[in-house]
Amino acid sequence: MENEQTQVIMGLIVNGGNARSLAMKAIYAAKKGDFEEAQAYLAECNASLVQAHHAQTELLTKEAAGEKTEVSLLMVHAQDHLMNAITVKDMATEIVDLYKNK
Repeated sequence: MENEQTQVIMGLIVNGGNARSLAMKAIYAAKKGDFEEAQAYLAECNASLVQAHHAQTELLTKEAAGEKTEVSLLMVHAQDHLMNAITVKDMATEIVDLYKNK
């Protein structure tokens, strides 16, 4: 796997992991009643997801142009991080709302 592709994949992993962690922090903040902090964490989470999506889009664009992407364990791990982060963010948004309307 070429170095540039590895860097893009690592961007997916890092940003996906950061997004998931920030989503969880939003839940913890809402649990203690700090909804302003929870919303700030969700905003940071969304920013990390945007960065992860940019990395993913870069890989997809290159593959659509004929530059094949090697499907490695690292790539699978990166996609797993991203999908989990999106799921946790969606759930965190709902949980924050539940705490807020409690």
